[in-house]
Amino acid sequence: MATDLRVFYHHVYEYQKGIRNLILTTEKAEYKDAIKERLEKEKIAYKIDDVNGKNINVYFGAEECVDVVKTLNPNLTRLTAEEDFILGILLGYDRVKQCARYMRIKNGDLKIGKHVG
Repeated sequence: MATDLRVFYHHVYEYQKGIRNLILTTEKAEYKDAIKERLEKEKIAYKIDDVNGKNINVYFGAEECVDVVKTLNPNLTRLTAEEDFILGILLGYDRVKQCARYMRIKNGDLKIGKHVG
């Protein structure tokens, strides 16, 4: 299990060191309880969404950021252009690239869920 969750553990480290305010990681659903236990032990706010029965999306970090994530559609392929923009900014993506992505979505040149980044 430790090997399977090494990316998750690294993200916890990054959050605790102040490198990022919000993290999104996709993990195997079988590790949901272990992930919840670790985040609760560290007193880190989180939200977990089922992806497909096999995987989960785990958002965690500053409570203020997680609270915003809780207002977004849990299905990432169904986010509005505005939700996609907000999530990208919260995750620390390049602001100019997020603005360009937002405009491509709004103009119909990009469909959410069909392109990453």
